[in-house]
This record gives sequence, structure tokens and C-alpha cells, in this order.
Amino acid sequence: MGKVNLKESYCEIDDKGEMYILGMHISPYEKGNIFNRDPLRPKKLLMHRREIMKLLGVVKQKGLTLIPLDMYLKGQRVKVTIAVARGKKLYDKRDDAAKRDAGRMIERTLKERNSY
Repeated sequence: MGKVNLKESYCEIDDKGEMYILGMHISPYEKGNIFNRDPLRPKKLLMHRREIMKLLGVVKQKGLTLIPLDMYLKGQRVKVTIAVARGKKLYDKRDDAAKRDAGRMIERTLKERNSY
């Protein structure tokens, strides 16, 4: 039904070599009862051990993490597209905030000019 939120979710590999998605919110079934699952519970991903070990080697590098990008249905299975990403540095975050603030100031100025 499209009621999945992938924002702020990430993947993690545990000690047993299994991969889980954490922080992904799947809305409970509306017509369900008290036995509905917790929407934020960790979800286990089915992958070949070789693929998991390859990703584990990449993730061990400094600053890299696994991020789910997309979910889609293929037959009866739900597939997840995963990316290896590097987090933003502090100066990158400051730069983006400055650009966003400048854009807001420009929008305000244009709005004030057009209102007269």
C-alpha cells in the first residue's frame, strides 16, 4: 500500500553474519488486530553469505554505511536496493545550511517586491 518510510533507516551486519534494516517504519495493517507487529522492529534481509561478507569489508572502512534506497515487489518477495554511502562532513552540512538560508532570503525578497 506504499506505507513504508525509509528515512533515517540503515542496514547493519550482526556478529552472526546476518544483515538487518534498522529504523525502517512499516505502518501496521489497518484491518489488523492486537497481533500486528511493531512498525519499527528490525527486519532481516535474505542475502548470500558471500555478498554479506563483501559488504562487511566495505563497511569496515571509515565513514561508510549501508543505506536502503528503494523497495519494490518482485513476485511474492519484497526487494530492497542498498547503497554504500559516506556521511557528510561538518563543513558540508554548514555549506548546505548556508545555501538553504540564502535561498530563503531570495524568496522573501522576491515575494515582498511582487506584493506591491
